[in-house]
Amino acid sequence: MKNTTVGSNSMATVGLGLWKIAPEDTAGIIHHALEHGYRHLDSAADYGNEAFAGEGIRAALNDGLCQRDELWVTSKLWNTFHRPEHVAAACRRSLKDLLLEVLDLYMIHFPIALKYVDFEERYPPEWVANPDAERPIMEMDPVPLHETWGAMERLVDEGLVKNIGICNYSCALLHDLHAYARIKPSMLQVESHPYLTQERLLRTAAHYQLPVTAFSPLGALSYLSLNMADEKESVLRQAPVLAAAESHGKTPAQVVLRWGIQRGNAVIPKTSRRERLAENIDLFDFALEDGEMAAISGLNRNRRFNDPGTFCEVAFDAFHAIYD
Repeated sequence: MKNTTVGSNSMATVGLGLWKIAPEDTAGIIHHALEHGYRHLDSAADYGNEAFAGEGIRAALNDGLCQRDELWVTSKLWNTFHRPEHVAAACRRSLKDLLLEVLDLYMIHFPIALKYVDFEERYPPEWVANPDAERPIMEMDPVPLHETWGAMERLVDEGLVKNIGICNYSCALLHDLHAYARIKPSMLQVESHPYLTQERLLRTAAHYQLPVTAFSPLGALSYLSLNMADEKESVLRQAPVLAAAESHGKTPAQVVLRWGIQRGNAVIPKTSRRERLAENIDLFDFALEDGEMAAISGLNRNRRFNDPGTFCEVAFDAFHAIYD
């Protein structure tokens, strides 16, 4: 397993993304993943399965599959907890659910601040302020991002987290963040796959020596069940991917994941299938040639599947774009 340097720490380049893993399956999947050699788990309060993830982590540690200092666990601050007075409580709730004393990385999930929802009222709070309303809507909260980041920095000061980072930030927000951050971000996590290569964003991150984790690294597969993508949009069917898979004796998914890590990114594919766990981590006994990398990158369509400017309007009757 190869590692990515994050701050002064080392994170496995391939992780298991926990988004959309059913709560009742989460503990078992994590145990299987750690048996297969995974040492990087990507979680979030909004995924609704952190308490089950904690059970899986605890069982794996008790069974001696790995030591805690060998395991990298990421979680994320949800949109309803952006006000500085709520940040530490949200972090502590994730730590409690995950049965951990410290997080390796804690990230701002979206540069979107929503009205606060108390833990006792609903957890995770999700996107709408009142899901029981006749017309459930998002309710924004005008919290400047610099105030949220200051509270994130205090989590490091207090020893609750080792590193802090951001998700779904644009180039402009990265420039702004680096202008005021006392503790610089240790990671940027964004959607990236051959249909969304994000060249300018990755170059901007590199300028700040900021490592990148690609979520949804296989593209459309994560979004089919949500009706946010069409099966015809699967990058795994594209000729450059199929040709490379045949040439290297690998699956199309392995080729696309290898493309991601050869670009210098960490990747966090999600799966609930044990055989896919082994496949998704078996990426380090081959390398794509320059021509193969270029051909796969040439599939770029600037196709963003996870776009609040689209899904918020469809699902929550609120247009809220964060990308130009």
